[in-house]
Amino acid sequence: MTETTSPGAGLTDAPFDDNLTEVDVARVAATLRATFRSGRTRSAQWRSDQLNRLAQMMVDNEQEIIDALSNDLGRDPFESWFTDIAGTVAEARYAAKHVKRWMRRDRHLLELPQLPGRGWIEYEPYGTVLVIGAWNLPFLLSLGPVICALAAGNTVVLKPSELSSRSSKLMAELVPRYLDHDAVAVVEGGREISELLLAQGFDKVCFTGGTETGRKIMAAAAKHLTPVTLELGGKSPVLLADDCNVDVAAGRVAWTKLINSGQVCVAPDYVLAHRDVAERFVDKVCDAWVRYRTDQPKGMRIVNLHHVERLAGYLTRTRGDVVFGGGVDTAALTVEPTVVVHPDSSEPLMTEEIFGPILPVLTVDSLDDAIDFVNARPKPLAAYLFSESRKVRNRVVSEVSAGGMLVNHVAFQASTTRLPFGGVGNSGIGAYHGHWGFEEFSHAKTVMTKPTRPDLSAMLYPPYSDKAWKLARKLF
Repeated sequence: MTETTSPGAGLTDAPFDDNLTEVDVARVAATLRATFRSGRTRSAQWRSDQLNRLAQMMVDNEQEIIDALSNDLGRDPFESWFTDIAGTVAEARYAAKHVKRWMRRDRHLLELPQLPGRGWIEYEPYGTVLVIGAWNLPFLLSLGPVICALAAGNTVVLKPSELSSRSSKLMAELVPRYLDHDAVAVVEGGREISELLLAQGFDKVCFTGGTETGRKIMAAAAKHLTPVTLELGGKSPVLLADDCNVDVAAGRVAWTKLINSGQVCVAPDYVLAHRDVAERFVDKVCDAWVRYRTDQPKGMRIVNLHHVERLAGYLTRTRGDVVFGGGVDTAALTVEPTVVVHPDSSEPLMTEEIFGPILPVLTVDSLDDAIDFVNARPKPLAAYLFSESRKVRNRVVSEVSAGGMLVNHVAFQASTTRLPFGGVGNSGIGAYHGHWGFEEFSHAKTVMTKPTRPDLSAMLYPPYSDKAWKLARKLF
């Protein structure tokens, strides 16, 4: 695909990095704002074109993306394609196909006192959006929000995570080659660059990452009254009812816990297993990991030394029994897939988001105990239930609060364009994917029109007579 050309002063095609000054960042923001004011991002054609180009970018550069993810995270090629490439392409193509319909006025019939008149919701773009991406699924969690922002007709600054540096550099190289570089800019850098960007007072901010950083992002955005979308993770529980299919539950939990070495925001963080199935579940998870990792190294790659030491600290301080794995190699930046049974509920393994290949399993006596345990803690990004009972399913769905919920599987609720994805409470604010992403990055503007004849509102004008009041009571 050839490079996008566009009128105007233009941004350089070179990536922006840590050497940027406040003046440079302000210039980037000003150029994107000028592009937005020009009106060219508002048409359905421009939006669908940009979205299709983004999808093509991922397809054309599949091997380069796989290589970058291998360098940053030690990923297997299939896993990189499955998690970062396929989902991003599907999201972009789906939005490109449907964006014209999403842009239509959402008309609503007004109530009797408002007649004659018409009303609708006009979805208008916020303006210039800042997207701060995550390191663990760097393409999916950086470009996913960009897709939604473009579908809504915004211009976008993308700041990828510096922790996945090769992926960040690749995005900075590819995006100007495929997308309108007066409307989409990639700015690389660390915390200081993020602070400079936030100081620009963007029209919308989207951040994916940890809860504590999310609080700082929200505080910085509050200075400008900027709306935020925060996807923050949390400790996502798995509830195993006494009637669950243990083999299926163990296989699915074991598989998803290994994806990206467990460094996934919707990964199962801990398991609450009914006493009747807990021991069998642990055995089956261990068996599954042996099967899944035949001829694989014992340890799984973790993003950097800080996170390896953090996980090692959880294992050192646990009061539970390590029944599988437990090995840590700081030099190789690896941690073995590990099962810890009966950890103390107050230890770091059970109070901090794990974000690694460690699975704590606690035994509970009843579904009541499991529900109470989850609800006594901050609301998670995801909650999972394995049960064959509709009654159990309906009870957990209605009584457990979480950003999203999946029954009899893990993580797939975050990968569909047909349902919104987002958190609640400490696990996030707002939701995106598909049509919900378009709405999340649009302002839903209320519009009402009234005829000038007949002027029925004249009866409401002062002086207020008893007759007018009686009529108003009936109407309103």
